[in-house]
Amino acid sequence: MTPMIDVVFLLLIFFMLAAQFGHDMAMPLKLGGGQSAYRGPPRLVDIAPTTLRLNGEPVSTGQIVGGLQALTEKPSDTIILRARDDAELQRVIETMELLKAGGFSNFVLLE
Repeated sequence: MTPMIDVVFLLLIFFMLAAQFGHDMAMPLKLGGGQSAYRGPPRLVDIAPTTLRLNGEPVSTGQIVGGLQALTEKPSDTIILRARDDAELQRVIETMELLKAGGFSNFVLLE
């Protein structure tokens, strides 16, 4: 009986280690402060826990894409994101996904 219990536990450990419990999501980011080439008008998005600001002016989530389209020549232009006032990482990711859905693809994350 003991060898059979050992085999069951070994199989259980094997399947636990071999199984994928979730899928990881990767978001390519450039970190600010390096030798990045930034051209054009300022495109700074401040992300607070409940509000968004574009170049210091408060905007709603529905207005942010339109405001950035007016400041960019093409969707691959750099957009600078900065978390403010203890904004959670989930809020930053939601903002990035909103901008990605609007066609933007090049983000720089500042501290």
